[in-house]
Amino acid sequence: MTVIAAYRAGPLGGVNPVAKFGFSLAITLGLLLTIDWVSAAVALAAELVLLAFVGLPPKLVVVRTAPVWIAAPLAGLTAVLYGRTSGTVYWHWSLIEVSDGSIALGAATALRVLAIGIPAVLLFVTIDPTDLADGLAQVLRLPARFVLGGLAGLRLVGLFIDDWRALGLARRARGVADHGAVRRFLGQAFALLVLSIRRGSKLATAMEARGFGAPVPRTWARPSVFRVRDWMVVLLGVGVALLATGVAIAAGSWNLVGAS
Repeated sequence: MTVIAAYRAGPLGGVNPVAKFGFSLAITLGLLLTIDWVSAAVALAAELVLLAFVGLPPKLVVVRTAPVWIAAPLAGLTAVLYGRTSGTVYWHWSLIEVSDGSIALGAATALRVLAIGIPAVLLFVTIDPTDLADGLAQVLRLPARFVLGGLAGLRLVGLFIDDWRALGLARRARGVADHGAVRRFLGQAFALLVLSIRRGSKLATAMEARGFGAPVPRTWARPSVFRVRDWMVVLLGVGVALLATGVAIAAGSWNLVGAS
């Protein structure tokens, strides 16, 4: 059993995928209403505490969330350099102006990216695509045509790595783009795009021929039930969002987006 498979069989493995989306969505909505570092820091701290009880290996956490840890400081740096100027100005050059306001905005932006991205990425690890499709169709009552199409597309995502490796070996065997990393990457990326479009078209035709797009009520092999523990997961996400908002309001840093 792989690490991800073992994690899916752990404490969150039996939770309905819709509940996991509800947990992440509640926190996201709470943080999108305000731009302040206090609420984002409280939400991030609460998520890290909850993560400790899940039992996810630290190595897997670092690998899976690496893009988030890279994107967060970059987003924060952009806000520091080009954010709204207020308070003391520390550095000014052309369009760049670093001030108290831009530094606070940069810290809030970086923490918000971490607080929103980390739970979304880690919860996705525990979701089986077929279970997700069952939940979307049976719990949220989304159209079967949309759900099955999304499931088929999600299943194909895992083939991209194998396709990329095969394209690289084939191009190397033919002596194509042996020099120039940028040129080789762009050419191989375009080849992968063409291959994915062709495969998607064939899959869509095959699914349509087998009646997946028929406008009739569809049955599902595995029932998807929303239990008490699923509601508890959603309420836990709402609790984290309310806790972060309450602490920010008490600290006087809560700032509604769009408010003057």
